[in-house]
Amino acid sequence: MSALQLSAQELDALRLSEPRLVILDVRLAEDHACRSIAGSVNNCVYEMAFHERLPALLSNKETPVCVYGESGSSHEAAMAAEKLTRAGYTKVYRLTDCLAGWCEAGLPEQGNGIKQDAMPLFTGRLAIDLAESRVEWLGRNLLNKHWGRLPLKRGWLELADGKILGGEFILNMAGITCDDLAGNPYHDVLIAHLRSDDFFDTALFPEAALTITRAAYKKDMAPGSQNLEVEALLTMKGVTEAIQFTASSGLDGEGRYAAQAAFSIDRTRWGVLYGSGSFFHRLAGHLVKDLIEVQLRIVMKPN
Repeated sequence: MSALQLSAQELDALRLSEPRLVILDVRLAEDHACRSIAGSVNNCVYEMAFHERLPALLSNKETPVCVYGESGSSHEAAMAAEKLTRAGYTKVYRLTDCLAGWCEAGLPEQGNGIKQDAMPLFTGRLAIDLAESRVEWLGRNLLNKHWGRLPLKRGWLELADGKILGGEFILNMAGITCDDLAGNPYHDVLIAHLRSDDFFDTALFPEAALTITRAAYKKDMAPGSQNLEVEALLTMKGVTEAIQFTASSGLDGEGRYAAQAAFSIDRTRWGVLYGSGSFFHRLAGHLVKDLIEVQLRIVMKPN
């Protein structure tokens, strides 16, 4: 059974005629406190505790309830209505145009009018938070794979009005780990091989550098999407090569600038040739695929 949709006027009439009706605002708690429908209560649908809070708000499964969100184009009300229906509530309504339609109709509101202050857009250089940031790698052979981390030594991003212009990250190649073999005696064997001249030759080249030379933002992208096109130079084993990748960037819930990216590099461009089928014949069990998958998680220190 799907929720019955109500216009603002229909909900207004129902709340006056049905005293048991619960009007449920399923947005963020701070948005409800700022501006909401008069008499409504809040239960944020984004939170895992949404179901746990329902019995305290709705006396039984037959209690009539009308959910609403920010606007008709945002999906939180539809999601909440589905959850309520699946949980066995039998009288579920949904306000068609949500709070926007209710306010436009001039119907009764409540709230303190205090909006969350927007963070000022930062201009300047921010240092990387080494405790929160990480670089992960994944390599494969024909049938198996290994993965681990490359420690970050230092790094920074240059921003203008909150947008990334450039930056640089220095990696400790000698500190490479293999997380899938943690606690396995073979871990140290593999790490020694990765540090050797067969792979990253960390005795001669203990660091690698990723330098962002250009960052271009895509237009009209939804929050959390791959909204940033990045051009960079990767220096490894004394070789510098250009790479390109996309990233998602923005402010996290604590107001910190952050970015994530996932991409692959062809290790042979940096002279890492061991086990490459592109350079050797009859490798048998020594085959290692050329591509290394890289995942970046960059969090900046507060300005």
